Amino acid sequence: HSSAARMSSTSKPAAASPQPLLKQLFLTALLVAASCYSALRAYSTPLSEGPTTSQVWWFGWVTMLSTGLGAAPMLFVQGVSDHLLGVSNAVAAGMMTSASAALLQEGLSLPSVEGASCTSAQAVAIGVGVGMLSVLLSQRALAGCEDVSLGIMEGVDVRKALLIVVVMTMHSFSEGLGIGVSFGGSSPPQLGMLVTTTLAVHNVPEGFAVSVVLVSRGMSVLGAALWSVLTSLPQPIMAIAGFLFVDEFVVVQPAGLGFAAGAMLYVAWLELAREAVDACGPRLGGAVGVASAGLMWKV
Repeated sequence: HSSAARMSSTSKPAAASPQPLLKQLFLTALLVAASCYSALRAYSTPLSEGPTTSQVWWFGWVTMLSTGLGAAPMLFVQGVSDHLLGVSNAVAAGMMTSASAALLQEGLSLPSVEGASCTSAQAVAIGVGVGMLSVLLSQRALAGCEDVSLGIMEGVDVRKALLIVVVMTMHSFSEGLGIGVSFGGSSPPQLGMLVTTTLAVHNVPEGFAVSVVLVSRGMSVLGAALWSVLTSLPQPIMAIAGFLFVDEFVVVQPAGLGFAAGAMLYVAWLELAREAVDACGPRLGGAVGVASAGLMWKV
C-alpha cells in the first residue's frame, strides 16, 4: 500500500472493544501498586547515607513514569484527519531528531576509555550504524502486522505503532544507564539527583512524541500513556545495572548512545517525516518539524 493509502485507512480507527480497556486499567493498577512499593523501599534509608539499589531503582522508576505525562495533551484532540496525522508525524519526527542530536552530542563529548579498541567518536559512529540496521530488520519482522490485534493495541495501526514503541524503548536503555552511572562509583548523590530530574523533565515531551503517533493511529489516550511508560521500562532496569557495574558500562556508553540515536533518526526521517510531507506538504511539515525540534532541544 502507498503511504497515502495507509494514512487514509488509519484516519478511521476501529471502535475500541471493552477488552483492551480492561487490560489498560489492570496495567494502571499494577503500575500504581509497584510505584507505592518502590517508594516505600527507597525512602526506608536516607539518601545521605549513600544511594542504595532500591533508591536508584526508584529514581529510574520516576523517570519512567514521567513519560506517561506526555499523553495528557492528547485528551484535548477530537478526531484525527489525514492532515492532523501528518502534523502529528512532523511533531514526532522533529522531537525524535532533536533527542537524537542530544544523544550524539553527549556520546561525542565522552572521553575515550584507556585501553579501548576505538575512540568514543568511532564507537558512536558504529552505534549509529547498528541502530539504523536494527530498525530496518525490525521493519521487516513487523511487515505482516498491519491488521493484527495485539492486546491493548486492538484496533490500532499496529505495525507503525510497534515500530515507534520498539525504537523509543531502545532509546531508554542509554538513559537508564546514565542514571545508574551518575549514582555509581565515587559520584556524589547530588549528581544522580540532577541527572534524574533532567531526564524526568526530558521524558515528558518524549512521551508526547510516542502518544501523538499512537493516538493518531486509533489508540486511546490511556493506552498511549501506558505504552509511553512501558517504552521507558528499561530505565530503572539499566539504572540498577549501571549503578552496580559502573566501570564496565562506561566502556560501552558511547556506542549505546549512538545506537539509540541512529534508531530514532531512521524512524524520524524515513518513516514519520516522509509521511508528514505526503499528508500536509513539505512547507507545513518542515515548519512543524523544525519548531518541535527546537522546543525539544530547549527542554
